[in-house]
Amino acid sequence: MSDSVVLPSGVVLRPLREDDAAAMLDVHVRNRAHLAPYEFPRPESFFTLDGQRDRMRSIVAKERDGELISRVMVRGGTVVGFSCLTRITPVPLCGADLGYWTDAGEQGRGLASAAVAHLLEEAGERGLHRIEAATSPGNVPSQKVLVKNGFTHYGTAHGHLFLNGGWQDSYLYERILNDDPPM
Repeated sequence: MSDSVVLPSGVVLRPLREDDAAAMLDVHVRNRAHLAPYEFPRPESFFTLDGQRDRMRSIVAKERDGELISRVMVRGGTVVGFSCLTRITPVPLCGADLGYWTDAGEQGRGLASAAVAHLLEEAGERGLHRIEAATSPGNVPSQKVLVKNGFTHYGTAHGHLFLNGGWQDSYLYERILNDDPPM
């Protein structure tokens, strides 16, 4: 996968950089209420420029070490979404966890689906075998993104994540990318 690709509506998908801290702060402040039901409780420091600088440095370092793949969706210099593969695990699992979100004003435009498709392509190029994702039961748009990208619902994890003030169930999805032996 090249460093950046153009998604629907001219949005650019590219690797996260350390200098994205201000733009990531802006998108998180703008979407704080929109994302809150789906994210773990964030400390107030998360919503500061220093907090985002620390976060960007950490993410970039983990990506450099092969622990994750992160991509931002950018329209005209404004971050409008984020997607990532985390907990990349080598042999014998050869897998990762998928996460993504889009700005409230960008929902329904196919950006998350396209970003996930590109992450899956990159995961395949890196020899990953299995990608997993979890969604809140009520997050039907996210479930549609997963199904559109070939994921299968395989169960429910009860009391799985502490979100929105309490322990929440998650619907679990998986996608097997290939049956090739590990690289």
